[in-house]
Amino acid sequence: MRRTGWVLFALAVGAFAIGTTEFATMSLLPMFAQGLGIDAPTAGHVISAYALGVVVGAPVIAVLGARLPRRTLLTLLMAMFALANGLSALAPNYHWMLFFRFLSGLPHGAYFGVAALVATTLVPENRRTVAVGRVFLGLTFATIIGVPLANWLGQAIGWRWSLGLVALLGVLTMTLVWFMAPADPAHPDSSPLRELGALRRTQVWLTLGIGAIGFGGMFAVYTYLANILGQVTGVSVQSVPFVLSVFGVGLTVGNIVVPIFADRALIRTTGVVLVWNALALALFPLMAGNVWTISVDVFLIGVGGALATLLQTRLMDVADDAQGLAAALNHSAFNTANALGPFLGGLAISAGYGWTAPGWVGALLAIGGLVFWLVSAMFERSRNRKVSVIRENIPC
Repeated sequence: MRRTGWVLFALAVGAFAIGTTEFATMSLLPMFAQGLGIDAPTAGHVISAYALGVVVGAPVIAVLGARLPRRTLLTLLMAMFALANGLSALAPNYHWMLFFRFLSGLPHGAYFGVAALVATTLVPENRRTVAVGRVFLGLTFATIIGVPLANWLGQAIGWRWSLGLVALLGVLTMTLVWFMAPADPAHPDSSPLRELGALRRTQVWLTLGIGAIGFGGMFAVYTYLANILGQVTGVSVQSVPFVLSVFGVGLTVGNIVVPIFADRALIRTTGVVLVWNALALALFPLMAGNVWTISVDVFLIGVGGALATLLQTRLMDVADDAQGLAAALNHSAFNTANALGPFLGGLAISAGYGWTAPGWVGALLAIGGLVFWLVSAMFERSRNRKVSVIRENIPC
């Protein structure tokens, strides 16, 4: 048990590093927009560049790295992550920043996918979602500690130092994973072709659709949260890290509590979380005018972030023997959402619907994810019914 705890801790440190760079860049958007001489909607493209790096990198690295031992692959991914974030800190202009953020996103999905697979091998079958949730706690603590720290550091001495801190976190993760993760060899039957078999499964695509659409709302709101707090809520710059921490507390609570229910009824819990997200996001424009009400709603939106953990386990369930690619594709889906949410939210703001418009956009995206969930649940119910009929007709 002690060994398992240390391995999960090492994996969670990597999640902390990735969560810090992903969410801190959003919170630093006003700062690097000014530093690079661009407006806020254009700066949102930098966020999208990182997300697109995840979308591209997750499947490519998962397939090409199928034969590598998981500890070796995790270490290499963190080396790439540290280097790309260090280069981002040195970006001389907007176009180089786009390129370096794209590179920074490449290892993101593959790391989370492989880390989730390692975590589930350490615990009993009925604790898998909880184990994945423990790894994702690194990401949630990033939103409580890492992101506010990066935001404060950006205000104090410049946003470039924040990205430099992330690069150091990547180096720390390399060290911890190498010494703590099990040195198990790759499965003898692992191959790129076997991993690509995940793409033949309808339920894999439906689950990815839930994440790609349904999670976009959270990113639509979070990307512009710092601007909304200043332009609509009217709080000081110093108060922004506080609200960001509230979001992180919500994520943490969600990743501790929700997986307990998911290990009992995964599909049903996923549907409940999607409804929760739609309601919390729809409330956002109504609660953005006051720092206390917006903080409550940001907490509720954060709780809904547990959707990532649920879909991670669901993909491993429906991928059969191609779990590496499926687990990594979960983060391609979420970063499709990370690209889609800020893009649509930015369009709504630019069209004159106001800074709180991303809340309405987000609610519609959550409802879109719920549609994918309904189709997936119907497929699952139909399959279970057929299996039951077959078993009833088998002679004893």
